[in-house]
Amino acid sequence: MDRDQFGHDPQVRFLRRAFAGMEETQNKFLKDMNISPFDSRLRRMREMALNLFEKVWMVYNRRGASIDEQEMTDTYVCCLVHILDSQRIKVPGGLLPANEKIEKLIKEVTK
Repeated sequence: MDRDQFGHDPQVRFLRRAFAGMEETQNKFLKDMNISPFDSRLRRMREMALNLFEKVWMVYNRRGASIDEQEMTDTYVCCLVHILDSQRIKVPGGLLPANEKIEKLIKEVTK
């Protein structure tokens, strides 16, 4: 019996790949930042980043803009960077490529 009946749905597969990409990119980013995955601050900051990501994603949806897996990943990591910065954890320039579209949406949502 196939337990994963949702796994055949293209939207579910898309979201699974996107979230796996977000997790992989986040882990690499934190490693590059030399932040331990056991850092006690991470849980709260990840929750804040996810909350911000959801708000930005709603803006994409309201505007009828499609978002692919890579843009979802980039958006989440940019949200995490924004949260880290708001918590006075500076991200060195050049660690992530700049994405003006995403940065503009984050600023719009966080006004």
